[in-house]
Amino acid sequence: MVAGEYDYYIYDLVPLGHALYYLSMATVYDAWIDKITSLREQMREYDQVAAQLKRDQTLDEDAILNELLYIKDRIQTSSRILTDRERTAFFFVLVPEEMIILDTVKAAELFSRFQVPISGYLVNRVLPTELWTEDIPEFLRHRIEQQGRYLTKIQETFGNQVLTQVPELERDITGLSMISRLAEYLFR
Repeated sequence: MVAGEYDYYIYDLVPLGHALYYLSMATVYDAWIDKITSLREQMREYDQVAAQLKRDQTLDEDAILNELLYIKDRIQTSSRILTDRERTAFFFVLVPEEMIILDTVKAAELFSRFQVPISGYLVNRVLPTELWTEDIPEFLRHRIEQQGRYLTKIQETFGNQVLTQVPELERDITGLSMISRLAEYLFR
């Protein structure tokens, strides 16, 4: 990502904690590397005197310092990319279930705290209401009712940031035909 070799990078960040961990640790690593770099630069004067006395021009510590500066640059660059609204878009995918809605709200708050741009929400695995007209088992009827309540809650919570709903499909999204079918729901 830092090298910028491609036009688009797609990250499927499951579990969500990995993304939040990376964003929070970037701040911690940055502060830690700043401290070590500062101490190393202060010691560089003493090392140069010692190196002249030993007639040794290259110090292993300088290689370590250069590596730390390299890591710091990569962390800062990737953090800037992840928080840049012009270059980055995060979409939350949720299903109409209470715990997932609560977790998504919590995650969105954390992303906001790290200034990560959220571009919208996609609701996945929505049972088709057309099933009401068919002879379906009672448990499925209850699931559809329950999803209806959670879909209302999702709309109330996320409003116009909900970009689309994807119905529960008959099988996993694998292969070009299923990907194409999913794309129709995502890009209507």
